[in-house]
Amino acid sequence: MLPVTERELAPGVTLRMVQTKKFKTSLLSVTFLEPLSQETASLNALLPKVLRRGTAAHPDMEQLSAALDDMYGGGIEPIVRKKGEVQCIGFWGSFLDDAFVPESSQVLESAANLLGEIVLAPAGGGNGFLPAYVESEKENLIHRIRSEVNDKLQYSLSRLRSLMCEEEAYGVSKLGTEEQVQAITGASLYARYQALLSSAPVSLYYCGSAEPDRVEKAFRAAFQGLPQGNRRPVPETQVVAEPTADVRRFADSMDVTQGKLIMGFRTGGGFRSKEDVACGMLLNGIFGGTTNSKLFLNVREKLSLCYFASSSLALSKGMMVVYSGVEFQNFQKAEDEILAQLAACQKGEITQEEWETARRSAVGSLRASLDAQGRLEEYWLNRCVTGTAFTPEELAEAVEGISLDRIVEQARKIRLDSVYRLNGKEG
Repeated sequence: MLPVTERELAPGVTLRMVQTKKFKTSLLSVTFLEPLSQETASLNALLPKVLRRGTAAHPDMEQLSAALDDMYGGGIEPIVRKKGEVQCIGFWGSFLDDAFVPESSQVLESAANLLGEIVLAPAGGGNGFLPAYVESEKENLIHRIRSEVNDKLQYSLSRLRSLMCEEEAYGVSKLGTEEQVQAITGASLYARYQALLSSAPVSLYYCGSAEPDRVEKAFRAAFQGLPQGNRRPVPETQVVAEPTADVRRFADSMDVTQGKLIMGFRTGGGFRSKEDVACGMLLNGIFGGTTNSKLFLNVREKLSLCYFASSSLALSKGMMVVYSGVEFQNFQKAEDEILAQLAACQKGEITQEEWETARRSAVGSLRASLDAQGRLEEYWLNRCVTGTAFTPEELAEAVEGISLDRIVEQARKIRLDSVYRLNGKEG
């Protein structure tokens, strides 16, 4: 089991360290955890992009790149993620691990310092962000928002979530809207930056070979400039256990040759405990989360009703989504058969092979995360957001212990809430 150490550097500032010599690189990240909100989503999404453009000591990307090159070609990238109803804003950095550099080098300290510099000492100093950087990154963010429609599946998934959860924070895009981006000024962005620094809980992360005491010392030095005071608790995600009305139906029409059928389900509650998460992973694997699932083998392969049919589970939100690509004339047939496969799970019509295949897939995925630094960082960010601390190895053990009866019990809580169809244009 990989050693994991957690330390609180200040109220609301937590450092989690995974010590391992498995990788040639070390991974560092800093993440601010903000409630997902229509008012601040675009501001928060724009912030790390502007911060990454330059610092007081390295005021442009060319000088930042030179500093990274001096650290054996390391990299730091801005990142915006959505975990339940938490908007996770920050930076992710990868550097050659100190175990593979000359003894006189201290890449960890240099990397942590540069990460802290990007967060705490932006180009422009206390006078605000450089206007050219703000305007340039606004254009880039608007372009990214506009381009989302080009991926019709991801666009359809986003539409289902926004329509199904229109009264919930989960319906807000992690990037906000084009109109909100256009309204951002340098002053409003800098005010959001100052509020984020002073009030948002902070998750710091390290994965590499260095000893925890050394890592803690490096991060303390790099982020000593963080404002001290009372930070908000980690935002909680609202869970709507059951649909509040009859099944809602939504549709758009576009110039497409393949329809998209997206179905949103409420699962009876969120998945927080180790056993609940393990059960949810298994149920999703049996229903539609793998290539041996009921949706794949029956709806796609046996009946040929879909080009693809899969399910995903937002554990902290307690929401399951089925997504499929279909011929327009097969919309209703595909929906009926998807519901029939869910009903089969609810009646306990799950074969030993389906159960074992889902179990092997879940355990294999968790074990594979131990061999990928990016997946490990994502895993521990999920734990930070949900306030849980079980390791991937412990979760894999829990998966092994889940009974078929427990899976059926969970399946019976699932209810269809909303259906979205992406149609072709008439004629």
